[in-house]
Amino acid sequence: MAIVPPNPPHALAVVAAARNEADRVGETVAALRRTFPEAAVWVADDASTDGTAEVAMAAGARVVSRGRPHGKGGNVTAAAEAALGDEPTPRLVLLCDADLGASAAKLAPLVDAVERGECDLAVAAFGRRVGGGFGVALGFARWAIRRLCGFDAAAPISGQRAMRVDVLRATLPFARGYGMEIGMTVDAVRAGCSVREYELDLSHRATGRDLRGFIHRGRQLLDFGRVYLARRRRG
Repeated sequence: MAIVPPNPPHALAVVAAARNEADRVGETVAALRRTFPEAAVWVADDASTDGTAEVAMAAGARVVSRGRPHGKGGNVTAAAEAALGDEPTPRLVLLCDADLGASAAKLAPLVDAVERGECDLAVAAFGRRVGGGFGVALGFARWAIRRLCGFDAAAPISGQRAMRVDVLRATLPFARGYGMEIGMTVDAVRAGCSVREYELDLSHRATGRDLRGFIHRGRQLLDFGRVYLARRRRG
């Protein structure tokens, strides 16, 4: 694991998940740094091969990357644990995806909601849907969360989430791969945390109804099934 030397610690830590996002991660990091100037911005780079880590560092982020892909859940876990090792420990943590580009500047309401005590875990629901398939993976994710913990999620797999540091600790380590968000929601609700969703005008790199998109959603469904079975056994 390679970690860029830390900047001065802050009350908010931001962790952006990235996998081959060299064309967007710089803009995302810049937007995050403008919006949260006092925050420590980390990029969880899942062994990208396109220079994502270098672009992120050039934009001012600290980068956690490993020599081989570990999937989203594993890599964000590593970056979140690195952020928790900062001194002093951050009070709030914002997780997001590195493909948001300039729209990452619109994540502030999530942090504000947790700061005001409206909820323990604030989740962004995209105000506009771009791309996507036929809703099978999304529908399964909603069903799995409702079945496992009773929470009715409108945005069950949104990676844009703000929380207090104790909520983060209660949900680590994250579930493997794309099951990360389902597992996080279930673990948070089971731990007694309140979850609230907020519709935000965000944009990201969407998958389409082509072969690549269907392969991606097939992998998602596989990870969703794994996290469902694992949490069902725990329940």
